[in-house]
Amino acid sequence: MGKVRNILETKKTGPVSIRPDNTVFEALELMAEKNIGALLVIEHQKVVGIFTERDYARKVILRGKASRELMVGEIMTMNPLTVSSDTSIEDCMACMTDKFIRHLPVIDDEQLIGIISIGDVVKYIIEDQEYIIGNLKHYITGI
Repeated sequence: MGKVRNILETKKTGPVSIRPDNTVFEALELMAEKNIGALLVIEHQKVVGIFTERDYARKVILRGKASRELMVGEIMTMNPLTVSSDTSIEDCMACMTDKFIRHLPVIDDEQLIGIISIGDVVKYIIEDQEYIIGNLKHYITGI
């Protein structure tokens, strides 16, 4: 099984972030523009939280709040779980499944280097299994 760095090597873009003093509406606009489900919340060059579609649905819409007046810092998930580029894909899958989370910031030496999603992890696992199956077929059939 691979490592988080293997996923990051295939990603075309880096992590997208926002400040805690941006409005939720601005965050939603950015997420729609980038077609992503989460933003890292950065303050003083440090990850202080994560803002996800789930945060919006549960903390804004269901509470009848207005996204144009509400700040990201008021509803973000603080101190998100993180992984390093050396974390195994298997450990990421276990963490995401056990904690019911869809995004993991990747931090090495206290520096943000990326973010992975459950979709990234599942895609990697499927491609890895297809590669293994192909090799096994070649070994068995000699073709």
